[in-house]
Amino acid sequence: MNSKLLPAVIAALICASPALAFEPFVVKDIRVEGIQRTEAGTVFNYLPVKVGERFSEDKASQAIKALFATGFFKDVRIEVDGDVIVVVVDERPAIAQVDFVGIKEFDKEALKKGLKEVGLAESRIFDRAVLERAEQELKRQYLSKGLYGVQITTTVTPLERNRVGVNFNVVEGDAAKIRQISIIGNKVFKEKDLLDLFALTTPGWMTWYSKSDQYSKQKLSGDIEALRAYYLNRGYLDFTVDSTQVSITPDKKDIYITLSITEGEKYTVSDVKLAGDLVLPEKEVLNLVKVKSGDTFVRDNVTATTKAISDRLGNEGYAFANVNAAPEVDKVKRQVAFTFYVDPGRRVYVRKINFAGNARTRDEVLRREMRQMEGAWYDGAALNRSRTRLDRLGYFDEVTVETPAVPGSTDQVDANFSVKERATGNLMLGAGFSSSEKVILSGSISQQNLFGTGNSMTLQLNTGRINRTAALSFTNPYWTIDGVSIGWDVYQRNVDPTSLSVASYKTHSLGAGLRFGYPIAEDDRINFGLAVDRTKITVFDTSPIQYVDFVNKFGSTAESLVSTVGWSRDRRDSFVYPTSGTYQRVGLEMATAPMDIRYFRSSYQHQHWIPFGGGYALMLNGDVGYAHGYDGKELPFYKNFYAGGIGSVRGYQQSTLGPQFVDVYGVARALGGNRRIIGNAEYYFPMPGQGKEKSMRMSMFLDAGQVWGVEEKVRLSDLRYSAGLAFSWSSPVGPLKFSLGQALKKEPQDRTQKFQFQLGTVF
Repeated sequence: MNSKLLPAVIAALICASPALAFEPFVVKDIRVEGIQRTEAGTVFNYLPVKVGERFSEDKASQAIKALFATGFFKDVRIEVDGDVIVVVVDERPAIAQVDFVGIKEFDKEALKKGLKEVGLAESRIFDRAVLERAEQELKRQYLSKGLYGVQITTTVTPLERNRVGVNFNVVEGDAAKIRQISIIGNKVFKEKDLLDLFALTTPGWMTWYSKSDQYSKQKLSGDIEALRAYYLNRGYLDFTVDSTQVSITPDKKDIYITLSITEGEKYTVSDVKLAGDLVLPEKEVLNLVKVKSGDTFVRDNVTATTKAISDRLGNEGYAFANVNAAPEVDKVKRQVAFTFYVDPGRRVYVRKINFAGNARTRDEVLRREMRQMEGAWYDGAALNRSRTRLDRLGYFDEVTVETPAVPGSTDQVDANFSVKERATGNLMLGAGFSSSEKVILSGSISQQNLFGTGNSMTLQLNTGRINRTAALSFTNPYWTIDGVSIGWDVYQRNVDPTSLSVASYKTHSLGAGLRFGYPIAEDDRINFGLAVDRTKITVFDTSPIQYVDFVNKFGSTAESLVSTVGWSRDRRDSFVYPTSGTYQRVGLEMATAPMDIRYFRSSYQHQHWIPFGGGYALMLNGDVGYAHGYDGKELPFYKNFYAGGIGSVRGYQQSTLGPQFVDVYGVARALGGNRRIIGNAEYYFPMPGQGKEKSMRMSMFLDAGQVWGVEEKVRLSDLRYSAGLAFSWSSPVGPLKFSLGQALKKEPQDRTQKFQFQLGTVF
């Protein structure tokens, strides 16, 4: 007989037969012997008899069965000493510790948590059967990672006080690699083109990082679905995967995958009809249909049609609309006809709008962003718009909305918005760093969401090598109920760019201004501002002659009344972590009478985000600027545009692109210019290993840009280009940015800088 079965057989025999032979009697006392950790009261609770009750052989058998069923004991005996019951037990050991040796692929704490779910954890009763299940679960985890050669040895060590230590000794081995993926039965498309659809690949130069050459059942299922979608979107309605074979070599190092498919024939759409209760005019619904008669069958068009009709009905209050596409297949003619059955369901109202997770932010701040009203018809578009507006506030890391039905009602739902607040306040006394300004000793108190009201206030103090700033700003985004904003700024700013490769000068500015913003549409705002600025200019012997002439002509103190006007349209899905939508901005700054300075400075920016799902997105950005003096005045040189470095064209030193002059020491210095063009293409993707955390992102970029002086002609051939990798993090103390860029078009006068970074907020 198998030795592992012996204890179970003995226990069964004990439970199946009378414990011992005795005459029934009235119990005067009950004693428990052999317990070490278990309380005597626990044993008493499981006994079917109490003191003063009559005890019999039947109850003795029940007692033994009940105590064995607890799992606490490996042996139980009932003895009788006169009128006293003596319960003798032999406790199972408890698990004192669970440890792992040789684990590299997994986090030990995560493994302990997983094993706890199968019943193996510290302080629990040791059970050999549970240990075997734990071994199998651990092995399954390794197999899912492609480590088929893993060897797991489990050791159980007895410890004092009837405890044991459980140790898993793991030899992980090397992951099995996919050596070949074959597709059999394809005639229309080349095998190479089909394999390009797969996430699983054979070993390549980047697979050490992506691990796409390690077999995963889940990934293979996804690849099969991608293959099926590829055929169905090209008309092959009868496509099937006949078999999937995954084989591994005896040494468990190489894996071979073979898919057998049947492509079938190509189908066209013969007819499209609508049926059911359309609710909306039939012509309007037909405009939402992406499937057209005579076209090649495309499954995605069918899916898009059902979604478009459902969403459109949702905008009319039909929250639970159901749209199904019923195909009629003619295999002889290789045609398929579709009937879209529309069941709008009952039209529903939104009873209440509820918010959760906003511990600091007041409900009114969230409620004023709502485009779905309480008591109004359910509107899917308005709900999505409301969620987007909350996300754009910048107060939250995550915003979700659910619309559960109201219990007991058939025509009402609630809109429940859940937010995950992010830190909007920042008290910072310390240092920041950047590749341009080096050490920045700074202090700031800022709050984007002041006392949860949605107002923002910032006091900025910093001592960078280039910028020394003291500024106080306040903004109320809802000065009126209609969303008219008001803000004011008071500042003192010293600028000394001599540490850059910029022409020598210094400015000392004092100013104050008032700002207003007015919403003219859902996504559009017009901004107005008026400020008074007084700037003292200092030039040096090494300064360009243009700078010296400006000071000699207009004086070393420039006073200006600066008016600003701007328009912006923000259709991005998020203010902090955008992945889709567009952003446009037009700005005009003009210095007017009665002050001495006359100039205008205009700019236009257009940013477009293209989502690819899963946090992947392509950002295209264009930024142009033009400035000039007027009314016989010149553009102040300190209002010039600059380019180069983080924020414009990475890979080139900060503010070095454009016109230059050579100072008395023979050093080339940048002058800036009155015209600038910047273009960026950046592909963002999540930081590996961060899961759903969005605060860290990596990107690949291609930058272009240049600056031209007043006397120069704008030529696109002058543009400079760079490409590289970047990393960004919205850290608790401010934004962090790194870039590793390579200048792609370098002229002799250009200054390049491959590695650039910025830590902390630079004011």
